[in-house]
Amino acid sequence: MSVGEDDLLLRQGIVRVLTDGGFDVVAESGTAPELLAKTLAYRPDVAIVDIGLPPHHGNDGLHVAVELRRRLPSIGVVVLTQHDEPAYALELIGDRPDGVGYLLKERVGDVKDFCSDVIRVAHGGSALDPTVVAKMMRPRAIPERLSLLTERERAVLAAMAEGQSNAGIGRSLLISNAAVEKHVTSIFQKLEIPADRSRHRRVQAVLRYFDLGQS
Repeated sequence: MSVGEDDLLLRQGIVRVLTDGGFDVVAESGTAPELLAKTLAYRPDVAIVDIGLPPHHGNDGLHVAVELRRRLPSIGVVVLTQHDEPAYALELIGDRPDGVGYLLKERVGDVKDFCSDVIRVAHGGSALDPTVVAKMMRPRAIPERLSLLTERERAVLAAMAEGQSNAGIGRSLLISNAAVEKHVTSIFQKLEIPADRSRHRRVQAVLRYFDLGQS
């Protein structure tokens, strides 16, 4: 792990949570340039990035996160922020939502869930803060490609966009695992997403959910 956070106490807290969770933290950084240099040098599985890093305390950390995803396609990137801003999350995701997380800093306090999110991102999954996803899901015109889905299927797809597993989707929607699998299969069929080893079908479905993918 590589951790970029300018608040020393918070950075130490994040590192402690990660090490207690069994992760190996190989680099700590307090500025955006330092984070970029160290992460490129150590090439960890995951980088934990604060958006408002020095020197400008604007979106420097977000820019580093995007650059890391561009230069190290296999790295997982988890952005920690106080901003529940969908535009930032979408900038981070780009057209590749695999191996990416966008979480509010308050989530670090839930150690078990935070570590689970980091593991999911390390394995190529996604972890989006429910608060941000809720904003993304505000009433809007349903993209034509999603109009074929039932309301339940769209709910399942929204949970997939949060990075939830089938078991997690079943718990949140109060349906059985078999029902989740049936809905997921139907989503793939209706969105015409074939079984393709080169790209994860769930990732392609999420791209369509955010209207980022190709039809």
